[in-house]
Amino acid sequence: MSGPEIKTHVILERALHGERISEAEALVLLESRDLISVGRAANELRARKTDPGRVTFIIDRNLNYTNVCYTDCHFCAFYRRPGDRNEGYLLPKPVIFKKIEETLAIGGTGLLMQGGHHPDLAIDYYEDLFRSIKMRYPIHLHALSPSEVQHIARRSKLDIPQTLTRLRDAGLDSIPGGGAEILVDRVRDIIAPKKTTSKEWLGVMRHAHRLGMSTTATMMYGHVETIAERVEHMRAIRELQDETRGFRAFISWTFQSDGNRLADKVPRDAMPTSFDYLLTQAVSRIYLDNVDHIQSSWVTQGLKIGQVALDFGADDLGSVMIEENVVSAAGTTHRTSTEELVHLIKALGKTPVQRDTLYREVKVWN
Repeated sequence: MSGPEIKTHVILERALHGERISEAEALVLLESRDLISVGRAANELRARKTDPGRVTFIIDRNLNYTNVCYTDCHFCAFYRRPGDRNEGYLLPKPVIFKKIEETLAIGGTGLLMQGGHHPDLAIDYYEDLFRSIKMRYPIHLHALSPSEVQHIARRSKLDIPQTLTRLRDAGLDSIPGGGAEILVDRVRDIIAPKKTTSKEWLGVMRHAHRLGMSTTATMMYGHVETIAERVEHMRAIRELQDETRGFRAFISWTFQSDGNRLADKVPRDAMPTSFDYLLTQAVSRIYLDNVDHIQSSWVTQGLKIGQVALDFGADDLGSVMIEENVVSAAGTTHRTSTEELVHLIKALGKTPVQRDTLYREVKVWN
């Protein structure tokens, strides 16, 4: 073996012996390009953390209640500016209710609800909507990214703990990790200068965890960040998880370039490949030793790579995704069904398990 190969081998051996790897060592793994060795170690660690014979997924709906947003994120092709009377929308309650009913009718258990930073929506709108949903339907509300929570707090002249407490009491069950992108302010100042800072995003999650709300963490990469900044992002997640233990899963995906302004800043030959995706996911499993679940992103990678990712540290295929608007607006339109996910999992010789948002078992396909 050459010098770099020996170092990679030593790092992986230490990880497999239960030692925590450092940021510098995570960077070595990402730069090694040794996908097979890193993937094998990630898969072994996944097998120790969760049942190696099972792969989970959820049936839920990604409902984008509004596309009106004033943050002008350069990577987003979904939003419309306030005042856009042609394409801007705010879904009325009857439409939201109908979508929930469709979700429940096919065995769905959760509603992932996110939207833009609508300048007219204060906390009373969300309290009324959440209470209306909970009065009618037995569904888990996994809603409002940290940046949306911060927007609601500012619009309502409340602090973050007050905002989260009121939203929780109105029916909010858990918070998705959207809006994290890369938790490095140099990057955020380029791609989303009007949104939460890294400290603010982490602060919302910290307060949610302290209130007993579980959340997920995400990473959207492959644009203007460096590989070292991807590791810095994971470090921020790992440190907060050490403090609160509130993140139940980590999901990473690659930047989707169609229809947005950020694409002009990213050379086509610099866009992440499937190889990059699998390596990054595998390193996240090894480095994030305190996060139980790593989710494969078939929505951005396609079903085949999503399936392959289950041998590179992922234990979960995410959502059947009855509806999805944000990623598809950027040119990626992969679709699937419960039957197809069950088939993909069984093809690996594993047992498909439908879970709910909190990773509790709903149904098993033996």
